[in-house]
Amino acid sequence: MDINWFSADYLPWLILFFPLLSFLIIVLFTTHNKTLSAGVAVTGIVLSWVLSMIEFVKVVWASDVELGHEVFGSSFKWLDVGVTTVRMGVLVDPLTAYMLLMVPLACVLIFIYSMGYMRGDPYYSRFFAYLSLFAGAMLTLVLADNLLLLFIGWEVMGFCSYSLIGFWFQKKSAYQAGVKAFMTTRVADVLMLVGIGYLFAVAGTLNFRDILYNEEALHHLLEVSTPIIGGNAAALVGVLLVIGTIGKSAQFPLHVWLPDAMEGPTPVSAMIHAATMVSAGVYMVIRMFPLLSAGADFHNGDFSTPMALMALVGGATALGASILAVGQNDIKRILAYSTISQLGFMVAALGIGAWVAAAFHLINHAFFKALLFMASGIVIHAMEHGEHHAHEHGDHEHLPEPPDGLQADYVAPANDIRRMGGLIDRIPVTAITMAIGGLSLAGFPFLTAGFWSKDEIIADAWHGTTEGFPLALFVLIMLVLAAFLTAFYTARMWFMAFWGAPRTASARFAGIGSFRNRWVHSRWAAARRLEEEAVSPQDHRSFMLMELPLIVLAFFAIFAGFIGVHPDFPLLGLLDNPLHHFIAPTLLEEPHTLPLDGLPVLLSILIALGGLTLGWWLYGQRPLKAEDADPTEKALGPGIWTALQNRFYIDALYRQYMVQPAEKFAAVMVQAVDKETIDGILDTIGEMATGTGELFKRFNTVVIDGVGDGIPRAIARGAREFREIQSGRIQQYLLYVVIALLVISTLLLYQAR
Repeated sequence: MDINWFSADYLPWLILFFPLLSFLIIVLFTTHNKTLSAGVAVTGIVLSWVLSMIEFVKVVWASDVELGHEVFGSSFKWLDVGVTTVRMGVLVDPLTAYMLLMVPLACVLIFIYSMGYMRGDPYYSRFFAYLSLFAGAMLTLVLADNLLLLFIGWEVMGFCSYSLIGFWFQKKSAYQAGVKAFMTTRVADVLMLVGIGYLFAVAGTLNFRDILYNEEALHHLLEVSTPIIGGNAAALVGVLLVIGTIGKSAQFPLHVWLPDAMEGPTPVSAMIHAATMVSAGVYMVIRMFPLLSAGADFHNGDFSTPMALMALVGGATALGASILAVGQNDIKRILAYSTISQLGFMVAALGIGAWVAAAFHLINHAFFKALLFMASGIVIHAMEHGEHHAHEHGDHEHLPEPPDGLQADYVAPANDIRRMGGLIDRIPVTAITMAIGGLSLAGFPFLTAGFWSKDEIIADAWHGTTEGFPLALFVLIMLVLAAFLTAFYTARMWFMAFWGAPRTASARFAGIGSFRNRWVHSRWAAARRLEEEAVSPQDHRSFMLMELPLIVLAFFAIFAGFIGVHPDFPLLGLLDNPLHHFIAPTLLEEPHTLPLDGLPVLLSILIALGGLTLGWWLYGQRPLKAEDADPTEKALGPGIWTALQNRFYIDALYRQYMVQPAEKFAAVMVQAVDKETIDGILDTIGEMATGTGELFKRFNTVVIDGVGDGIPRAIARGAREFREIQSGRIQQYLLYVVIALLVISTLLLYQAR
């Protein structure tokens, strides 16, 4: 069979192939050449991005295909399970095509940024190998045409997140964070795998089109009764899949791993929060939405069990994470909690049936969150450079000693927004682009992508509330409060970092510096020691590689939202909401567009402007000085502030009531099972084997050696005895002959008688 690899059906295989090939080339051949390894990685992801754009153009402008009702893709036979044949393949429908606009582009920009950020790291090649595998796994997940292949990509990303979060393994806190992320997500992944297995047992297939675009298959899943969770197979499988997303997308109560994931390099944070990992969790429930909503009539307030779970968990997570973000001083940890909160927006939106709004916000969030994380990496680097030069100029600041491992309330000095201030004069491009990303996160009206997608979610919740749906009312309240706090903590973060005068010597000397030898040693102070006094041309090139992606992402943080503006919106609705028309055919039952309502739009405007205004009033109009107390900390009081710094003690509760008992149980099991039972059995077997060996040794010595050695010894003794008669005297020999003849004659005479 002739295969045209550049047709729209087969091109997806090449899209996911090149990053995976880059990983293999780096690991097997180029790991000792850092420059070549980075070149291989960047080339692989750029090729994937180019092919993704080609695929997008092919499928969108295919005149003979009604995309959605028909799809592009191909598959091959993988294995036979009984009478069923499992096939592995790729699928491109409107949702996949929309994801291909974001994932490869975000990965390309993160790879370019990494070339500057990671320059000088001793494990530079290994970093790009893992990054390539990470990107390849996400593309596999996005392009998969079945749930099993999606889960394979899902699990490979779990490995990559573990490896990259703990990349600076010399730091105890880094490898602990990697283990924490891996183990927390495994809890959810096991239950998700159970759901996948049960779905295959009931439906006989895991293919998306065979299940999600098939009324008979969905109806069959509703007819199969189960004694738990919703009473039918669709509800049970849906809940188990949602639990997988709760772990992967860091939703309550499995959110605890994501803030500590900031221990990894900043490009890793951008990958996890924007292009891969947490986005994968939301993408999966967006993809599986027809199954999750099976049997529901959510337009009339009848929500399925998985939808209710998503609404409750997503709403609570959105508000809870935004509250925690208010009380953080680590710039990356603030952004981590903002990610948890924004993912909560998407999950809650799916819980009330706002499918298009969730997909819209997923893509917009990826662009502005990648921008914010990469900008924060430049801020941290600038502060580290400032610490170095402050020390050179004799300004010895008191820096807190890093803890021995993870500690909830510890903030690394270079990450602490309280120690910043005035950075807009030192790194202006970073300050401006981070302001754009922050405004999009806050939902600044009309000019940012974040406003349009967040407004659509709030509009859907508002519509459900006006229809009298209690679940929609809960989601609306949670998301309105979360959106207000999001705007406030975003303003607090930006003004404390960039506005006013420098509050420390590190901020005063912040700027471009050496990237070399920053992560060689295990202790924090040594790990961030900078060697070069002058700024070299290589530093300028690295800095440009880091700032260029910010400019590109800033463009999307503003303009990516205009493709989803309501068609009835004055002036800006002239595009007729192309996003809705494009991705709606992904679903068997296409979602309808709600009528434009000015009240939720006004509410979104007031929320965003209110939070930003409060942040400006507290931190902008009168910038903090070094001796000033944080207004938010002062207003909340020491008790609440300490609770926020310690993340409501949820991590401590998990540690005390789950981790420590598990460790004690493991210690008991090691003693009882391993040392006493297993070791006892093995020791007994060993003693029995030793005794048996002794018996065989005695048998060998007495019998085998006795016979084998005794016969030669007897022959030897006989030989020695007979040797005595060999004297060499002829007379003696004749005497022996005479005696012998006499004896023989006597015997013969005796017999003759």
